[in-house]
Amino acid sequence: MMKKRRLVFRGTGTALVTPFKKDGSVDEVVMRELVDRQIKAKVEALVPVGSTGEGATLSEEEQAQVIDIVVDQVRGRIPVIGGASANSTRKAVALAQEAKRHGADAILTVAPFYNKPTQEGLYQHFGAIAEAVEIPVIIYNVPGRTASNIEAATALRLADDSPFIAGIKEASANFPQIMDLLARRPEGFGVWSGDDNLALPLVALGADGIISVVSNEIPAEFGTMIRHALKGRYNKARELHYRYLRLMNLNFIESNPIPVKAAMAMMELLDDSYRLPLTPISTSARTPLEQELRKLHLIR
Repeated sequence: MMKKRRLVFRGTGTALVTPFKKDGSVDEVVMRELVDRQIKAKVEALVPVGSTGEGATLSEEEQAQVIDIVVDQVRGRIPVIGGASANSTRKAVALAQEAKRHGADAILTVAPFYNKPTQEGLYQHFGAIAEAVEIPVIIYNVPGRTASNIEAATALRLADDSPFIAGIKEASANFPQIMDLLARRPEGFGVWSGDDNLALPLVALGADGIISVVSNEIPAEFGTMIRHALKGRYNKARELHYRYLRLMNLNFIESNPIPVKAAMAMMELLDDSYRLPLTPISTSARTPLEQELRKLHLIR
């Protein structure tokens, strides 16, 4: 009999940015401040070292360092879901094991990028990670970044075969596929939106919340919107959705996390520093972002 699966979280999980000092090293002091800000805003989970956290340009030691900082600062109050992604299954397993060793409650791991595995390859890849760590594993479907799609049948097969496959972050914007998942998923298998601007409609269809970029900037406001939606208070949720929709969209005016880090720098939350190949936001993109932040009274 398969072990009973438990939902990792319901609500807003923030895909945390990674703050850097001007010399390019991880800024531990600011990282801890950002965690405290999120906890104070009552988000339901934190997700360090994902794509928003520039995990692809962090060394393995730095990934472990960031997860360790977040886990230490959270002190068990909410789940910490450590990013552990690679297009080599062996490396992804090693990263997931290290995240677990540093105290992550669960793992978020993206579909292998560039090498475009088949559905069987995806099944075996995620299954190997889950078998190696034996803590909840959230698979991440974002075809726009990986050039491969985790089909609903594959996600459901993984859910049926492993109690440690805990759910999926869905950023395909493929509503028929996501509805198929929601209709057929087993108990305890989470489905979270990976797109801020689609979170409200997906929650209305039965999703469990969001792993979010915009909640780096507005954790309290966005978390409130998701909680309203989860409780069926759609008028209140819709009001917040449209209030912050332009900011959600502007966060992707250039490659994530360039705009969100630029916005947070304008909000004086961190230094505007990135790892190559990411670069500071262009003037043409900065102008509308700054205007929207002023309109929302997030900066003066």
